[in-house]
Amino acid sequence: MYAVIFKATTNKLDENYFSTAKRMRELAINEYGCKEFTAVTEGSQEIAISYWDSLEQIKAWKANSEHIMAQELGKSKWYSDYKVEIVEVISEKEI
Repeated sequence: MYAVIFKATTNKLDENYFSTAKRMRELAINEYGCKEFTAVTEGSQEIAISYWDSLEQIKAWKANSEHIMAQELGKSKWYSDYKVEIVEVISEKEI
């Protein structure tokens, strides 16, 4: 399993942001196999973690045309900076 960790510093978030975020979460889960998607914001700091079975699913999600448009809006409007990390998840049972 893999986790995508998205960390960002937000600018002012508008209604379009919230509707787009909801749509992106639904799309990731319903069409690309995302297992879980959790996001929290505290002040101007946002972190979102999504869980996936494969890197192929993550790559397909990244290439989705709606997601690409949302990414562009994020870069130009909603976030002053951001960072994405992809990590392999090792369960406690494996240690």
